[in-house]
Amino acid sequence: MEVMGARALLESSLVWDNHGCMPLRPGDETFLPQLARYRTAGVNIVSLNVGFGEQGIVEHVRMLAHLRKWVSARSEKYVIAHNVGDIVQARRDGRLAIVFDIEGMNAVSDQLSMVQLYYDLGVRWMLVAYNRHNSAGGGCQQEGDPGLTEFGRQILDEMARVGMVACCSHTGHRTAMEVMEYSSRPVIFSHSNAYSVYPHPRNVRDEALKACAATGGVIGLNGIGIFIARDGDPVEGLVRHLDHVAQLVGVDHVGIGLDFVFDQSELDDLTSGDASTFPPELGYGKGMRMIPPEGIESIVERLIRLGYTDNDLRLILGGNLLRVATEVWATPPPRP
Repeated sequence: MEVMGARALLESSLVWDNHGCMPLRPGDETFLPQLARYRTAGVNIVSLNVGFGEQGIVEHVRMLAHLRKWVSARSEKYVIAHNVGDIVQARRDGRLAIVFDIEGMNAVSDQLSMVQLYYDLGVRWMLVAYNRHNSAGGGCQQEGDPGLTEFGRQILDEMARVGMVACCSHTGHRTAMEVMEYSSRPVIFSHSNAYSVYPHPRNVRDEALKACAATGGVIGLNGIGIFIARDGDPVEGLVRHLDHVAQLVGVDHVGIGLDFVFDQSELDDLTSGDASTFPPELGYGKGMRMIPPEGIESIVERLIRLGYTDNDLRLILGGNLLRVATEVWATPPPRP
């Protein structure tokens, strides 16, 4: 059977990178033109982060206002996707579809109604806790995971009601397992790698990967070097993680969330300036290696060599995440 080349496959598939990081500096547009790199790399839709960790309502809303204004002023190149139809249409038009994500339920504060507002502004997934515990549950790099709290359950209920996907990346193992047991909708790990391949506490154990798949969810592999391997080619390493997950739970539950940070200096400052969230003994620090959007083609090339079929790759590249979006996102009302 003839297999398409990597570039041809990218051009003929829906390609979805489920996590990218522009600078979290409202008003600073310096790096935003680099969003064009996604389309050049063959990506059709990207989820951009608007806040993480201890940041609260003000920081998240300011970033959403900043990004929405910039994107909306360039409608010939970009579109904020509110539903699955917007993604499909953007691909036909040659535009990059954009959604937003939130890394940690601190963004809600004590106000559940924020979930609807975030959804209305384009946020399509939110994770529970970013490395450390919060009022919703436990983080993956703090001892004594308390599990999913009652407030966390209330947030999940509201997310399910409005159509926002629940994510367990950065979240503690106990909390993640309880989220997946509690949720009635597919749950994702938007940007996480496999603990069995490389035992970093930020990576996910096989038990949780299986539980994610059992919800109908998707595990998006990330391109951050310290979560891939101690050393070596990060693309080869990511492919090892991806292949492990695919063999464990099936290609129907695998995706991509590279977690590429466009401003390396901002990443350096964050990871070297907050030892509680980014402990240096876990590999955090200046000069962390990352796989950029342009690396997706190399990932596909290596998967082709491993024997993945065109259909397998179309699912991994975006088909699986499109399925989750179709199942979870709110259906737009019919036109009058």
